[in-house]
Amino acid sequence: MTVNTKNLFRVGALAVVATLALAGCSPTSSEDTTGDTAAANTLTVWVDAERLDALQPAADAYTEKTGVEVDLISKDNATLKDDFIQQVPTGKGPDITMGAHDWLGELVTNGVVSPIELGDKAAEFLDVAITASTYDGKVYELPYAVENLALLRNADLVPAAATSYDDMIAKGTAAGVTYPFLVEQGVDGNPYHLYPFETSFGAPVFGTDASGGYDATKLEIGNAGGEAFAAWLAGQGKNGTGVFNTEITGDVAKTAFTSGDAAFWLTGPWNVSAALDAGINLAVDPIAAPSTNAAAPFAGVKGFFISEQSKNKVAANDFLVNYMATEDVQTALFESGKVLPALTASAEAASSDPVLAGFAAVGAESVPMPAIPAMGQVWQFWGIAEAAIINGADPIATWQKLAADVQGAIG
Repeated sequence: MTVNTKNLFRVGALAVVATLALAGCSPTSSEDTTGDTAAANTLTVWVDAERLDALQPAADAYTEKTGVEVDLISKDNATLKDDFIQQVPTGKGPDITMGAHDWLGELVTNGVVSPIELGDKAAEFLDVAITASTYDGKVYELPYAVENLALLRNADLVPAAATSYDDMIAKGTAAGVTYPFLVEQGVDGNPYHLYPFETSFGAPVFGTDASGGYDATKLEIGNAGGEAFAAWLAGQGKNGTGVFNTEITGDVAKTAFTSGDAAFWLTGPWNVSAALDAGINLAVDPIAAPSTNAAAPFAGVKGFFISEQSKNKVAANDFLVNYMATEDVQTALFESGKVLPALTASAEAASSDPVLAGFAAVGAESVPMPAIPAMGQVWQFWGIAEAAIINGADPIATWQKLAADVQGAIG
């Protein structure tokens, strides 16, 4: 899929507001569900600054329809989760907060979030969005966006998509640029960006339980597929092809690709605007797989949580399900951030854009990033081990130690 316009990802604020203003027409049950909350007639909602203006018309529409005030409070993403966890038990936190699905394990463990009653609405979302928003069989997040990696290609340098990892390197090399392919690492590694390659070798981090949720007792990162991935990774590192390099940071990769000095770049939608603004004739392709399975990246899902201590849970649930889960609002949130909507109808509409269609196609193969608390024990060892392998450490011994360290930390 090729696109060569710089303006693809630019939208006017008026378009966002005009779309959101329609949100009040969509709800079907608001008048019946807010009577129980008349005594507590305000919903406090924490959001990031980027989404504040986009959500205001929906908040106003809800207030006009129900009489319940919606107070949007701008919060810093860097401190939002910790502030929420600390304030909810005191009764001073919000009724609703914006957040990421991989917070779920920590939020549920701390008892600060309440399940959301989606009902039949759940079927209207992308499967990966609902799966990611579910913990211990209960939906805790109203999803609004799904984010994943994809393979960006400079279509002026390489006119056709790669059919495999080796084909990608061959095409990139034939283009005569400094970097046939770029993936950011850094001195501590970056397992998030390498995970698609790991899944291609059949090495997920965790297995799943009967409900499809991740199971910390089923650590699979150290299986035979993991060791095969480690051996392959070593072959792409310092003592092999040199394609993977811990000196390639995110900024180095961005500069090289946007200057036309790289053919392929594995990255997320957050870097698309930079490529388009640089005049790159951009294509978004499936991630080139180095082994027999598809290269499945992590999916990150953004959404909204209801506080366990909210005195207005009925109205909070109503606002999320009957306003935030409408096509008008989800599309407007997409326009404010250009991340694929979680609602299927909005995602399909957004996919008329070839760049978003490319990310959506890869997202169909993605898997939710584990939100269980045990994932914290994986992150602390994972990147360091991969960086060591890239820099020449024995791949099998290093990978076996990684698996043992993680298992020991999980207990």
